[in-house]
Amino acid sequence: MNAERDLSPLTPGVVRALTDKLYEKRKVAALEIEKLVREFVAQNNTSQIKHVIQILSQEFALSQHPHSRKGGLIGLAACSIALGKDSGLYLKELIEPVLTCFNDADSRLRYYACEALYNIVKVARGSVLPHFNVLFDGLSKLAADPDPNVKSGSELLDRLLKDIVTESNQFDLVGFIPLLRERIYSNNQYARQFIISWILVLESVPDINLLDYLPEILDGLFQILGDNSKEIRKMCEVALGEFLKEIKKNPSSVKFAEMANILVIHCQAADDLIQLTAMCWMREFIQLAGRVMLPYSSGILTAVLPCLSYDDRKKSILEVANVCNQSLMKLVIPEDDEMDEAKPSVTIPAEPTSEESISKPEAVTTGECQLVWASRGVRKVRGIFSRDRIQVTLNLDGIVQVLDYHLSDTAIGMMTRIAVLKWLYHLYIKTPRKMFRHTDSLFPILLRTLSDESDEVILKDLELLAEIASSPAGQTEEAHGPSDGSDVRPGPVELHVPARAGQLSSSSTKGLECSPSTPTMNSYFYKFMINLLKRFSSERKLLETRGAFIIRQLCLLLNAENIFHSMADILLREEDLKFASTMVHTLNTILLTSSELFQLRNQLKDLKTPESRNLFCCLYRSWCHNPVTTVSLCFLTQNYKHAYDLIQKFGDLEVTVDFLTEVDKLVQLIECPIFTYAWSGIVGAAGALIKKNEAFFP
Repeated sequence: MNAERDLSPLTPGVVRALTDKLYEKRKVAALEIEKLVREFVAQNNTSQIKHVIQILSQEFALSQHPHSRKGGLIGLAACSIALGKDSGLYLKELIEPVLTCFNDADSRLRYYACEALYNIVKVARGSVLPHFNVLFDGLSKLAADPDPNVKSGSELLDRLLKDIVTESNQFDLVGFIPLLRERIYSNNQYARQFIISWILVLESVPDINLLDYLPEILDGLFQILGDNSKEIRKMCEVALGEFLKEIKKNPSSVKFAEMANILVIHCQAADDLIQLTAMCWMREFIQLAGRVMLPYSSGILTAVLPCLSYDDRKKSILEVANVCNQSLMKLVIPEDDEMDEAKPSVTIPAEPTSEESISKPEAVTTGECQLVWASRGVRKVRGIFSRDRIQVTLNLDGIVQVLDYHLSDTAIGMMTRIAVLKWLYHLYIKTPRKMFRHTDSLFPILLRTLSDESDEVILKDLELLAEIASSPAGQTEEAHGPSDGSDVRPGPVELHVPARAGQLSSSSTKGLECSPSTPTMNSYFYKFMINLLKRFSSERKLLETRGAFIIRQLCLLLNAENIFHSMADILLREEDLKFASTMVHTLNTILLTSSELFQLRNQLKDLKTPESRNLFCCLYRSWCHNPVTTVSLCFLTQNYKHAYDLIQKFGDLEVTVDFLTEVDKLVQLIECPIFTYAWSGIVGAAGALIKKNEAFFP
């Protein structure tokens, strides 16, 4: 700058004034520069205009001397004012040095840079839009500036730029989105506030369709929603609310599939506001997109199921999660069972009905989508675009894995376990063929769930086990046996109770087959009975506290005759005789007293049919594990002569406290109305018992 020829056409006086420490002198120099540039404009001397801008940029604005930099900034602003509408031709050269000064260590220089850029943008107006990204980048940094004057100056420039974008129809949204996606992950509160304010502005412009690019910024928005500032959280809530309104108005243009995993992640957030907002979005997505959300079912269930056990402190989240769960469950249809994963997926019309709000999503995926965690966003899941039809495949593997995990987790709440069991039951109803491929892996955990503390959980578990045991789809599956290694004999899938070797003739063996009058059970029914009895044997407390409850419920859900028939046969081969006696006593008490067994009792009273006689024979053999229950069975079936003969044998038995207790219980049962029809026969047999054991019945 010492050589005057290097700075021409600027005069030495202008150069000295530009580098003066006093603002007023620099302002005078700027007016001289403005006058000079106007002359060049009038002469259409573009080379001299470029030369002046270059001098102000290189020799002043980018100088090492602070006062020279200040002079360069005011000089560049003066050039822009002089150029007027022609300033758009030189914007790159005018803007770049000013933006460089945004990073200056001197706060006064940063303020002057804001002032200079404000004047440049004010003159250029819409011409600055091609340079919007660099302006936005610079402003986003100044938004977090610690100096209040600099921040105030940047806010004025920010408002001016927003006005220009709002009134223009030439904004390059496609070019801006990558920068927005990067800046949205800033942790600075002021930068976040700046980002949200711009998103709100862009949302309000009719000609700008920000919804198309929502997948790019949705994750960042949810992260900002967790900011410590209430004001920023509120701004972000408003922005998300506006997006959701637009989604509801124009569901056909929404890329649901690309945002599903983002919502899944934030539905599991520790922050209540983030979780509730994400869950509300998920609810709307499921209801609007319909089956396009099915590929994300495992992730959705991972997020939703734990929320179903929330208490009143998170009641809002609980209610929304419950709606999500119910809505997702309704998307599973019987057609999902008609094809294999390797075959073409189910295709359904994408046009919504009058009752449903299912849209025609543009993007879907045909496979189970895995969650993708990233420090700065979520990897998008691309899919098949279709305007006319939606193609989705229900992949049960991921769903069953999630359900199995939540049912196995002992820390999971009761309502979540109930929801898991409802889901499994629903899947066995809608897609039984596919679900039976998972039955062997599910069977052990379903049996363990019978020990749950909640009666409601046990009821749902029994409903599910009953469906597995009676589903026709189970008859087509090869009998593999439970995964816990139970000794289950191979054979036909229908319930068949084989005879003990060497004890029964061919005619009696025939009587052990499932009665033609009862529904046919599949292979899992017999496995279920075996494992249920094994569980009662290993957990005596379960038998004592819940045994009768479980068996009575099963008699309601399945066929009571099949249950008693199969259990009697299994107990016939039980090596633990004490358990067999206890179990027979439990079954006998249920048979004699439960309202659920009314029909079975009537069937056994007269023994008029071959089926009833076969059932009596099967029960009798196992009931012999317990002398008193054997007598009561004879009373029930009106075999009084045989009951008398058995009672006479009691004198030969060792009379223990347990024996006398069971006799006492039998006497109490005899006094109940259930045996009214048999009192005359019972009195004779009871008299024989008393006479035979006078020492014990004084």
